[in-house]
Amino acid sequence: MKTVAIVGRPNVGKSTLFNRLSGERHAITDNISGVTRDRIYNSCEWNGKEFSIIDTGGFVKNSNDIFEAAIRTQVQIAIEEADIIIFLVDTTTGITDLDDAIANLLRRSKKTVFLAVNKVDNHARMLDANEFWSLGFENTFFISAINGGGSGELLDAITELIDSDDNDNDFEEEYPKICVVGQPNVGKSSFINALMGDERNIVTDIAGTTRDSIHTLYNKFDKRFYLVDTAGIRKKSKVHEDLEFYSVLRAIRAIEDSDIAILMIDAKAGLESQDLSILDLAIKRKKGIVILVNKWDLIEKETNTAKEFTEKIKRKIGFFDDVDIIFTSVLEKQRIFKAVEAALDVYERRNQKFKTSELNEFMQEAIQRVPPPTYRGNYVQIKYVSQIPKYYPAFAFFCNYPDQIKASYKNYLENQLRKKYNLTGIPISIYFRKK
Repeated sequence: MKTVAIVGRPNVGKSTLFNRLSGERHAITDNISGVTRDRIYNSCEWNGKEFSIIDTGGFVKNSNDIFEAAIRTQVQIAIEEADIIIFLVDTTTGITDLDDAIANLLRRSKKTVFLAVNKVDNHARMLDANEFWSLGFENTFFISAINGGGSGELLDAITELIDSDDNDNDFEEEYPKICVVGQPNVGKSSFINALMGDERNIVTDIAGTTRDSIHTLYNKFDKRFYLVDTAGIRKKSKVHEDLEFYSVLRAIRAIEDSDIAILMIDAKAGLESQDLSILDLAIKRKKGIVILVNKWDLIEKETNTAKEFTEKIKRKIGFFDDVDIIFTSVLEKQRIFKAVEAALDVYERRNQKFKTSELNEFMQEAIQRVPPPTYRGNYVQIKYVSQIPKYYPAFAFFCNYPDQIKASYKNYLENQLRKKYNLTGIPISIYFRKK
C-alpha cells in the first residue's frame, strides 16, 4: 500500500486536510501553531484505490525549540518513508522563508510532490494563489481543506500513481506472514527467540530495543511461516526518541504487509487503550488476529481467573470480540506453540472459499428467520449472496434497497456467517448491492 505524507510549516491546515482526506476527525485542529506533535496515520480510499496517509507536525527549519525540532525530525522521517508527498502552503500568508526551505528539501528528495495551496475559497484568494507557481512544482493544486474545494482533483492525481495491485495484494508468497505487535516491552522479541530456540533478536528490559521490523523464517516441526517482530508501538505522549518515530511507521507497515497479527499484551497491565488502537489498525487492514496475554505466570490465579480475564478483554474490545485469546508465559515457554497454531488456523480460515450454492441456501434460511426491516413500507428483499474475490472473506448481498439496510441487520448477517463458517479472528466485509 502506498504511503502519502502531508508536510508543511505550522498552521497551514495539515490536520484539516488529513481529516478531509481520511473522512474522519482524527487529528486535533487549532489555530495555534504546533498543535500536531506526532504523526497520525489513517487510510484513504478514492476511485477504488486505497493508500495510507500521514499527518505530520509543522516543519520549522533550524529551530532550537524542542517541540519544533521534534516536528522537523518527524517530517524528515515522513519524507524518507513516504511514497508520495503533499506539500501544503497557505495562500493567505503568501510564500514565506519556511516554505522556501521546505521546497528546497522536497526538491532534493526525488519523491513525487503535490503542492497544495490551501484556503483558496474565493476569487481574490484564487488570484493570490498563483504566486505559488514560482516554487516550481509541476503538480500544483488550489484547495480549501476546510470545505473540500479542490480535494477531489488532488485525490484523482494521487490515485493515478497507485496501481490496483497495491491494494488487493493476494499474498502469493510461499509461506504465511505473521507479525507480532504490541506496546514496547511486552515480550515480543522474547517470544520469537523462544520459538526459534536462539537469541535471534536483542532482548533487554529497556522499552524500544527493537528499532525495525525483523523477518525470521520458521521452519520446524513441519511448519513454515515468516515471523515479523515489529518495533513496539507506544502511546504518542511517551514517544520521545527520533528512531522510535521511525519504528512506529515501520510497525504499521509490518501490519499492512502481514497476513496475521498476533497482538501481545501484558497480563499485569491488561488491555489498554493503545492496544485497542493497534487492534483497530489490524481490523481496518483486514488482518487475521490472535490476542496473546504474556507474563501470565506473574498473575495470582483462582479457578476462573482466565475466564474472567477473557470476558474482561472481550467487553473492552466490544466491536470485534470473536477472537482467540491465549495466555502464555514466554519466560517459561508456556503455550507459545499454541499461539502459533492458533495464528496458522486463522490463516487457513482467512483463505476459505465458500460454495455459492451452500452460501445462498444457508443465508436465505437466516434471512427468512429474521427478515430485514422494511423501508418506507416496502419490503427489503435480499435475493442473492456471493463471495467477493479478495484476500480475506468478503461477501456481496444483492437486494432492492442496498442503501437502506441498517447496521444492526448487517451485524446480524455477519454473526450468522461467523457461526456457520468459523471465522474467529478474521475481520470480514459485507457489501449490499443493487439487484
